[in-house]
Amino acid sequence: MIVVPVKEGENIEKALKKFKRKFEKTGVVKELRNRQAFEKPSVTNRKKMMHAIYVQQLRRNEE
Repeated sequence: MIVVPVKEGENIEKALKKFKRKFEKTGVVKELRNRQAFEKPSVTNRKKMMHAIYVQQLRRNEE
């Protein structure tokens, strides 16, 4: 359960922003999206490989 301490006279928008930040840090939404559609391990590995290649090319272009 997420608890957001609200100070006396604090703006509601500010408290809501704190709540959203804490909620995002827990990773609930990210995990839910991952569980909605099963992805084969081979597809996951391919995506990781493509990302690694992309990052490597970016770093090579920086130098």
